[in-house]
Amino acid sequence: MAQVTAQLVKELREMTGAGMMDCKKALVEADGDLDQAVEILREKGLSKAAKKAGRIAAMGLVKVALSDDGKTAAIVEVNSETDFVAKNDEFISFVEGLAKLALETESNDIEAFKAMPFEGATVGETLTAKIAKIGENMSIRRIDKVLGEALATYIHGDGNIGVIVAANGADSDDNKVALKNIAMQVAAMNPQYVSREEISDDELANLRKITLESALNDPFSLPKQILNELLDKVEGVWAKEDLSILAEKRADKGFNFNYLPNFLSEEAKTKLAGLAIAAKLEISNNKIFTGLVDGRVKKELKEICLLDQTYVRAEDGKQTVADYLKTVDESLSLTKVIRFEVGEGIEKKEEDFAAEVAAQLNA
Repeated sequence: MAQVTAQLVKELREMTGAGMMDCKKALVEADGDLDQAVEILREKGLSKAAKKAGRIAAMGLVKVALSDDGKTAAIVEVNSETDFVAKNDEFISFVEGLAKLALETESNDIEAFKAMPFEGATVGETLTAKIAKIGENMSIRRIDKVLGEALATYIHGDGNIGVIVAANGADSDDNKVALKNIAMQVAAMNPQYVSREEISDDELANLRKITLESALNDPFSLPKQILNELLDKVEGVWAKEDLSILAEKRADKGFNFNYLPNFLSEEAKTKLAGLAIAAKLEISNNKIFTGLVDGRVKKELKEICLLDQTYVRAEDGKQTVADYLKTVDESLSLTKVIRFEVGEGIEKKEEDFAAEVAAQLNA
């Protein structure tokens, strides 16, 4: 039997794009014959699958699975290139199987998950075979699992968003319904945190910094006193036309200053923001401005913290999620929320069919 060297494996990988272990196995089977090893990989569909690996897979499915005792839930996102494949029965069945397998995982490490036994092979090997058969690049992007005294899962639409909500409390029918409602809220509102207690001091300080800088960069949203003080400084900074407009509107006692930006040039607005930023220290010490920033931070926290959000089914339009849960069961407390949305964060390729055709013709 011919010796399978690292150089041979490297050369076969470069020729086919297949994985290192697949190349080694093919060379062993081919007794070191490089051309025969290439044919073996092609027959197994491994070379074909590897060539598809460079394509952007930003579509796909999210699936969840719940253990028989209802105390463990798992979630998985598998991506494909097109929405058409995401609706393929074989692909759907594959993702559902992975979600059930994820109930047995010890961590959310994808490589460890891909090494787990699945359908007579490993998850990774089955994935490669599916890529070759279906004809599109696919990837297992992420998995997660949670344990809880009470759990609810929710899949939105055709599987583009999946949610798991875990809580401490009685596993009663009423509590399950409540947690299901919360899961639907999470799918719709996408909170970043369960409660404010999850936000670190550094994150909170950064949120305040961003809010402050945002306010300075939008000077027309500042309190009128601060805005007027800034407008008093535009002489020699703004162009004559903008200065003339400002003088005209200030002289008009019936003019609503909220509309002033509509009459000014973009350059004037940019320079006014520059004046605000330059006066950052002075403005930041203004109690009125501090109150404005505090108010905006509180509003932001109500949007990003689940328990502070207005419950979407609140009859009075004011009841928070925390208050809603108390009306169901005082002892029910959320412990973890997981939300996967297909393709979030993946830079999707902008298709230009005309350019693609032109490039092929030129080639």
